[in-house]
Amino acid sequence: MKTINSRTNDTIKHVVSLYQKKQRSAHKQFIAEGLRTCATLIESGMQLIQFFVTEQHVSAAQKLVNETMITLVADSVMEKLSSATTPSGIVGQFAMPEAHSAHTLSSGLVLAEISDPGNMGTLIRTAAALNQKSVVIVGGTDPYSPKVIQSSAGTIGMVHIFQWEWHELLEHKGKNQLIALVVSGGKTPSEMNAPHALLVVGSEAHGIPEQWVSDCDMRMTLAMPGSTESLNAAVAGSIALYVWSVS
Repeated sequence: MKTINSRTNDTIKHVVSLYQKKQRSAHKQFIAEGLRTCATLIESGMQLIQFFVTEQHVSAAQKLVNETMITLVADSVMEKLSSATTPSGIVGQFAMPEAHSAHTLSSGLVLAEISDPGNMGTLIRTAAALNQKSVVIVGGTDPYSPKVIQSSAGTIGMVHIFQWEWHELLEHKGKNQLIALVVSGGKTPSEMNAPHALLVVGSEAHGIPEQWVSDCDMRMTLAMPGSTESLNAAVAGSIALYVWSVS
């Protein structure tokens, strides 16, 4: 087991640099924090490069991976590695998966310009929970940012992530129909008859661009008998995906 006690160690500097999208893209690596999140990523087949743990978490890490994959770090080093106010004591460095081929696209979600990492992570987690294997990211935030990984609780490893432009989605959707989730004017989830489909959830501030809505095959609206005009993107998308996929 390796040991690092210096905050200026080159390996530590590299891992910290992965908080930046530019560095994640360049090195095809991302980071995750916490035992549960890292364990879920490992169990779902994500390639672990290195585990960084403080002394009190060594035994927990040893239950997940071979000791050669573990680096023991001082508390001060963990504070640098972690973005949390109170570090969990476990940070994993992972390799990004290879881009999935378009022919593997199946039913699931399209996250259209979702900019909030918490919303994106929650929607990815919902897709995984409902056994929807495909999540297409069109614009918005980086799905491999630490905040998205954390919000997904590591379930990002359970789905196939496609990072495409909108025109690429239209080219590659195949037999999958596109269902635009809109505030009004759409069918109810129970009226949808689309066993092979991708539910399109738009940005928190602006929804789905009008042209993109026109490009979709169907529109879905969640009835809201209360006085609220609309729901948070993650809440609306999760409810719609659940009602549509289990109906």
